[in-house]
This record gives sequence, C-alpha cells and structure tokens, in this order.
Amino acid sequence: MRHGKKVNHLGRKAAHRKAMLANMACSLIEHKRINTTVAKAKALKQFVEPLITKSKAENNVSADKGTHNRRIAFKYLRDKYAVAELFSAVSEKVGDRPGGYTRIIKLGNRLGDNADMAMIELVDFNEIYNADKPKKKTTRRSRRGGGAKTEVPPVPVADNKTDDSEE
Repeated sequence: MRHGKKVNHLGRKAAHRKAMLANMACSLIEHKRINTTVAKAKALKQFVEPLITKSKAENNVSADKGTHNRRIAFKYLRDKYAVAELFSAVSEKVGDRPGGYTRIIKLGNRLGDNADMAMIELVDFNEIYNADKPKKKTTRRSRRGGGAKTEVPPVPVADNKTDDSEE
C-alpha cells in the first residue's frame, strides 16, 4: 500500500529525479512553457510553484528575506540565470495571483511509446487565454439580488401584410 507516499519517483533514483526536475524548472522559467509527459508535468508543478511563491515581492520586503529566498531558489534550480529571471520577470507577472501559477494541458499520446503528453506553462505568460478575459470585479453580491434591473424593450409586432401585396 502507498499510504502517505506523496512523491512520484518517476522511475529514477533521487539524485537523477532532483536534477531532472531542476532542469525542467529552469526550462519552464526560461521558455514559459514546455512539453513533457503528464507524470513529469505534475511532479514539476509541485516542484516549481513553491519557488514562484518565494520569488513574489511581498515575500522579499527586506534585503535579508530577499537574499535568503534567492539562496533557497538557487539551491533547487542550480542556475543563476533562471533565478534572476524568476525573481524579476516572473515575480512581476504573478505578484497579484494568490497561487496556481502553472497550467497543465493534456496533448494526447506520443507516437513512439504511447505516453500521455502534456504542456505545462506559466499561466500569466499566455496571451491567448488572458486577452479576452476582462479583469474580475472584486465586489461581492448579495444573494437577494438587489442590483439594478435592465429593462428589455418591447419587440414590435408585424402587420399581417406581406411585401407582395400592396393594399
């Protein structure tokens, strides 16, 4: 039984798995979306979302906290360019988002071995999904429906005359 075992080992030893997730996270931060298998995408989501949370501005208000969070991110990513990109461009975009920084889209099966493929992407960097959605209002509505009602104009009723008959 697998009670309490949350980590997906992905058929690899611990050092290989950590290196693979670090490389995939660096690629995701650099390219903003990558194609991989569904299992690796789910494991990468659990790996990279806490790092994005650490990069947000409200978590780095003092120099000490900012330096500490950069060092933690570098411990996991092992790439100073990815850490710089994470703490600059990515943290600006996700500053107001409370969580859920990545999206997994299933793509179907791979031709060679029929593996389930997926695309994992950073949510705020996709212009296609975010272009048509206006900003949500943050006001709350009551359940009684006391809002303003819009009046529907009456539809004009047509005569029994047709275009052919002229009377």
